[in-house]
Amino acid sequence: MERYDILYRLYGNFDADAVREAQDFVDLLPPLGSSVALSHWQAVDDELTEKKDRIKRAFSDGDRYAELAARATRDQAFTALDLYTKYEKQVNALVLDVDETLRSAGRTDNEIPREVLHLLTEFHEADVPIVICTGQTLENVKGFSIQGLGNELVHSGNVSIVYEAGTGVFTPGHGSDTKRLLYEALDDSVQSVFESVRGRVIRDLPDSLRGCVHLQGNEFNVTLKPNFETGSDDAETVIDDGLVYMMDLLGEAVTDDPEGPAWVRSYFASRDPEIEGVLADRGEKPDMDATIPDDVEATLERVTVAYYHADAAELSAVDLNKAAGVEAALDVLGVDDPFVLVMGDSKSDLDVMTWAAEQNQGLAAAPEHSSPGVLEHVRETDGLVFDRGDAASVLRTAYALNLLVD
Repeated sequence: MERYDILYRLYGNFDADAVREAQDFVDLLPPLGSSVALSHWQAVDDELTEKKDRIKRAFSDGDRYAELAARATRDQAFTALDLYTKYEKQVNALVLDVDETLRSAGRTDNEIPREVLHLLTEFHEADVPIVICTGQTLENVKGFSIQGLGNELVHSGNVSIVYEAGTGVFTPGHGSDTKRLLYEALDDSVQSVFESVRGRVIRDLPDSLRGCVHLQGNEFNVTLKPNFETGSDDAETVIDDGLVYMMDLLGEAVTDDPEGPAWVRSYFASRDPEIEGVLADRGEKPDMDATIPDDVEATLERVTVAYYHADAAELSAVDLNKAAGVEAALDVLGVDDPFVLVMGDSKSDLDVMTWAAEQNQGLAAAPEHSSPGVLEHVRETDGLVFDRGDAASVLRTAYALNLLVD
């Protein structure tokens, strides 16, 4: 209970909110363009030093608690202490989804907030590796990572990018391990299915989809995206149509039997209620009890058709998911005994969260608007659900946890 008593003293006897606000001002103020602004910044910095010194003198381990007051709210600090009591482990890697997790079109104009970027640099300076884990292409992720975090940090050797939901891992500064193409390890039979679908998906588009969708520039996965605003009614319509079209292409790729498309529809509808719902809404719900030949089913067990409402329809490989990508990234980064913070909002992020929970290798956090399965998992584990656009709150909690570990 001693640590709890210290936190009660820290947040009860000192104005920790003022300390944190001053720290944020000093850290986050944009580049100064006038002597008046610089003078004000210096005054706040001097006041911050004085406030921290008071805390340092009041506790035997004063540096730790002065830093804690400067980084975390009372609630975040106590949550961190609860996590420390439960796990007695330090977060030694961050695994971070980007879209609708670190950044959100709902509140941040789809830009990663400056507060979040600064906290990531704080973790980096504390030698905590960062794994960016996303369904986007490598070039897209590299671009916004360098823009947000800086070229030096991204190429420091302590940052890895799991891209296209686990088809590849890019870790600058690691020689021959800098880029691992995980899809190259797949059987030729699986790779040929992807080659067939990828080669036809745009060439054979039906007239109703021409000009309405485009193929994301992936290295391996086949991802149809709408030519309309994500989430809009038009995007919903074309992605629903694109999902069915992609399943039919898959059916023709796995077998010459004309029943192939029907078997694919049945297979994935029986395993994914969202896909079943799309087919039902179109009046094309398949025979859920259809008998699928063993060889066709064996191939379908190796691939995944994913549906993201009004956002994307995607063909990927079962063996290539974010969890597999994260394991590869941690291997390259040399994190031998991982205890990670996984932050994400979608079904693909749930793979990583489940892996971490089953191996007792980390925590899971998610924004309030996440998919139902993600929210259920997070609430049943440590309850780290945060408001849309407020990823910083969980990062502060994790930073506080690391401060509390001896």
